[in-house]
Amino acid sequence: MASSKQEIYRSLLPQIEALVQDEDDLVATMANVSSVLHESFGFWWTGFYRVIEKELVLGPFQGPIACTRIPYGKGVCGTAWQRNETIIVGNVHLFEGHIACSSASNSEIVVPVIRGDKVIAVLDIDSREYDTFDETDRHYLEQIAQLLAQ
Repeated sequence: MASSKQEIYRSLLPQIEALVQDEDDLVATMANVSSVLHESFGFWWTGFYRVIEKELVLGPFQGPIACTRIPYGKGVCGTAWQRNETIIVGNVHLFEGHIACSSASNSEIVVPVIRGDKVIAVLDIDSREYDTFDETDRHYLEQIAQLLAQ
């Protein structure tokens, strides 16, 4: 019997807490977090973009090749950074200014990783299916982002 999305997230949280707790290197932690999320849910693309100066720069990820740099306020990732909030897009092709790193991506969620009051990275997850992400994803992925921001 398949587990519900909520059950999967609940089982992952203690694992991710342990990964974060025992590692001081944020890039290493991002690598493991992207891997565990990608493997657990089978997303199309799962990874991080790090804020470096005035743009998002590709960080650890799982999936096909990706855009290397994203300007502030551009695409779903840059907009989530600019707004300092999670963005869920059911159909990326309808999102004004969407950056198509892969034409196979159809829905997306981007969660800012906020340290203090500053976005230091974004967690970006893409799906080949439309309307993949919902409030359950937002709830748990924001908790995971908070763990990374510590």
